[in-house]
Amino acid sequence: MSNSRRTFITTAAAAACLAAAGRPAVAQQKTIRIGFIGPLSGGNAHHGLAARNGYVLAVEQANAAGLPFKIETAILDDASDPTTGVNAALKLTNDSDIVAAIGHWNSPVALATTPVFNRAGIPFIVWGAISPRVTEQNLPFVTRVTPTLTAENTPLAEWLAKTRGVKTLVIVSDTSDYGKQNTTSFTGLFEKHGGKIVGSDAAPVGTTDFRALLTRLKPLNAEGLYFGGVITEAGIVRRQMKELGMNIPMYGISGIYDPKFIEIAGEAAEGTVAGVRQASRNPKSDAMEAAYAARRFAEPSSHYTAFAYDAIGIILAAIKAKGYADKAELARTIRAIRYDGVLGETTFDSNGQTQVSVAIHQFVVRNGQWVKM
Repeated sequence: MSNSRRTFITTAAAAACLAAAGRPAVAQQKTIRIGFIGPLSGGNAHHGLAARNGYVLAVEQANAAGLPFKIETAILDDASDPTTGVNAALKLTNDSDIVAAIGHWNSPVALATTPVFNRAGIPFIVWGAISPRVTEQNLPFVTRVTPTLTAENTPLAEWLAKTRGVKTLVIVSDTSDYGKQNTTSFTGLFEKHGGKIVGSDAAPVGTTDFRALLTRLKPLNAEGLYFGGVITEAGIVRRQMKELGMNIPMYGISGIYDPKFIEIAGEAAEGTVAGVRQASRNPKSDAMEAAYAARRFAEPSSHYTAFAYDAIGIILAAIKAKGYADKAELARTIRAIRYDGVLGETTFDSNGQTQVSVAIHQFVVRNGQWVKM
């Protein structure tokens, strides 16, 4: 072979390699994986399952749309436990095919795993956990599509103080970051509107006997009790309030808004009020709900379905814009996005916190069911 011929082949091969390197990242790999983590077992599993189904639906629709790559699911259970969540995060971040992930209903789990994804350089979107600290850390690879607990506590505190005329409350919460943040947030907001927190106490997640705690708070004669934890403990507290003759209303936010709360509290659940975020209805949300029904998932949808569904849509929109080879650029693209989805128009602030407008509604337990007030 002549030197000129050899030079031509070498040059052509180099040019081909350069051309391949210059193509969008989506053309370099036939299959990518986007991970999901949430509570798929335990007392909060129904939230995780509803979100998982939104994730699965979004992935299936994207694959059916004919993308230049195939998306594989990678679904892991965090069991509402930070250690289990970290193990799941490590499994995903050690998978070279994972280009991004979404996760978590529980704030303590999200606070444990987000540093793992950030260190690994994997873009991660939180679909459910609402502690402000999740995004206050401003981890570059982390964003969140759900509003914080402050967005739920703000209208509830104002409604109680101004509309209902409640002057005094006691607070019971769990000792997790979520519980502490709720206590701090609600106290400041309620007192800003003229109310007064006359007593407060907390117990670890998993506590089953709150009688001593409630006995200490009962003589304070508050007009109601704000609960800053989640479903199981809320139901136990409500039931034990009735047992002790503590005949005052219970108030809370989305952490207690669940049929499981009513199941645990029984008849004592009557009159409990929760301030809950509700995504606005639009043609895209209606289409998602129709597709969800047609898919015949075993579990009903919830607002977490929409958050997880849009989280996948945002990741895919960012991949279409910038590819996925450079994950730092992908994370920056996610933060800079303006995404029109089932939640409406989603944008993120400089910390990665959603700025989507979400209405808050009050729900009350009447005749064994949550109904909008």
